[in-house]
Amino acid sequence: MSTGTNLLGGPPPTHLPADEAVDAALAAGTAPTEVAAQHPAASLPWALLAEQALAAGESIPAYAFARTGYHRGLDALRRAGWRGHGPVPWSHEPNRGFLRALAALQRAAAAIGEGVEADRCRQFLADCDPAAARELLPS
Repeated sequence: MSTGTNLLGGPPPTHLPADEAVDAALAAGTAPTEVAAQHPAASLPWALLAEQALAAGESIPAYAFARTGYHRGLDALRRAGWRGHGPVPWSHEPNRGFLRALAALQRAAAAIGEGVEADRCRQFLADCDPAAARELLPS
């Protein structure tokens, strides 16, 4: 019988709320730059911009976009009750913007030679959800 209690003693998973306006704009093909301008508090468009910059070999813009998405995600996590640690499940779709921004920050930090930051981001992503780290970061 499940009681919904976390038997491991840690904090419960944090589930960010969905942002239908952002999701609808992106699904309609609106460019991430426009979505970020219209919804600057949302992590997902910043993560998409960071991923695009990384794919284009533009490490500095990628770092800036990823850091913005990461910090906006931290703000959202705190509003959702997160207290600096505990699971942020990849399986919960609204969490993916933050997790993708964190992974992009790891990759951008590594690309500019900021090894300590890259290692910290890799560990933070694994602490949030090992499945996210497996999905988003190369081995």
